Amino acid sequence: MKASFLKELYSVFVSRVAVIAAGIGGAVVTARYLGPEGNGVIAALMVYPSLFMTVGSLGIRQAAAYFVGQQKYELQDIYGAVLAIWLVTSVFCVASSYLLIKFFTKGIYSETLILLAVIAIPFSLYSTYSSGIFLGKQDIKEFNKINWIPAVLNFAFTFILVAIVPLGVAGSMLGTFIGAAILPFFIANKIRKVAVIKPVFNGVIIKGMLSLGIVYAISLLVTALNYKVDIILLNKYSTISELGIYSKSVNIVQYLWEVPTLVSTIVFSRSVGAKDPQEISRKVCRLLRFSSVIIIFASILMFLLSPLIIKVLFGAKFAGSVSVLNILLPGVLLLTVFKVLNMDIAGKGKPWLSMKAMVPAVIINIILNILWVPGHGANGSAAASLVSYTFASLMFLYVYSKEVKMPIKDILKFTSEDKEFARSYILKFTGKTVKHDS
Repeated sequence: MKASFLKELYSVFVSRVAVIAAGIGGAVVTARYLGPEGNGVIAALMVYPSLFMTVGSLGIRQAAAYFVGQQKYELQDIYGAVLAIWLVTSVFCVASSYLLIKFFTKGIYSETLILLAVIAIPFSLYSTYSSGIFLGKQDIKEFNKINWIPAVLNFAFTFILVAIVPLGVAGSMLGTFIGAAILPFFIANKIRKVAVIKPVFNGVIIKGMLSLGIVYAISLLVTALNYKVDIILLNKYSTISELGIYSKSVNIVQYLWEVPTLVSTIVFSRSVGAKDPQEISRKVCRLLRFSSVIIIFASILMFLLSPLIIKVLFGAKFAGSVSVLNILLPGVLLLTVFKVLNMDIAGKGKPWLSMKAMVPAVIINIILNILWVPGHGANGSAAASLVSYTFASLMFLYVYSKEVKMPIKDILKFTSEDKEFARSYILKFTGKTVKHDS
């Protein structure tokens, strides 16, 4: 029997708490021991690998989840095709990332650091591709492990290799690599219980997955560019120290997105096999409304406490991160709209719709970064992201409204059913009996 929505939500919640705790722990370690410049170096080295892992993923996780959920092919055939695609894309992404870092990143970095930046790509891609199998089967428990295990391992080894064995930037990147490299062995052990681990170059399945997956990948790339282009342009037009200050602000403010991330995994998993897509959309909109309320309160609290948060976590050297964080907050709040609603669209197999909002948003982000970063550094980049995020959110809200044939006011307005929904789950958490399950 599939887990109930509440159990799935709790499972994802525990997973995300582990990811957040490990992420904050790693950020604190690198801030305290490496300073703004060291963190700037890490951000500069990792921006291209992270982008190419998005490109290289080719949307295969989403495509695999969609194929498994719709039962288009046998599970063995789907997984064999996934492995075949992984072998080819790993080589391409490693080579491309290496060349970009070597020749297009400002600053001269050692071969060791460049290799540490790119060597984790095949392992991360394998984990990303294979997780689609768990997601398509709605095995949320195993999918969650794929999220929290590398985060915890990353923190543990980063602490050892930066704080205890002082290897500096190399230690931090080595910790990241170890976290990514261990996980695939765990995944392979789980998957071999339901499928043979063997690449299968089935042209029909690979073509079908790529046809859908590439669309996912392009939409993911455009979205990722909107988050990463500021790092690229800060590296080009400002100092490595400003880049480090900016990266730490992003590290903190991005945790507000854990609220929609908490529910988006379940939304996508349930959407790929949904018999009534309109009902799923209504539930997604309800989740958006509740997520937004939580994030609004969290944003206000973070704004008021930002000087204390930055000082306690990162130290006085990162005082400049306070203003960057506060500038980013409204944009991150608004982008919650995109974060939640886009998962429903992706689950329906229409990821290209996100590009109607994200392509112009990326262009806006690039132009404003070029104009504002040279004179204002990290603050200028944060302001550019604020404008871009705001545009993307409002535009996508309009696109989503048209696609699901639901007025914007119905997407955003709380209803009497929302109150009953909240009441029923409060009663569930308190152990009381309810007459129905929303």
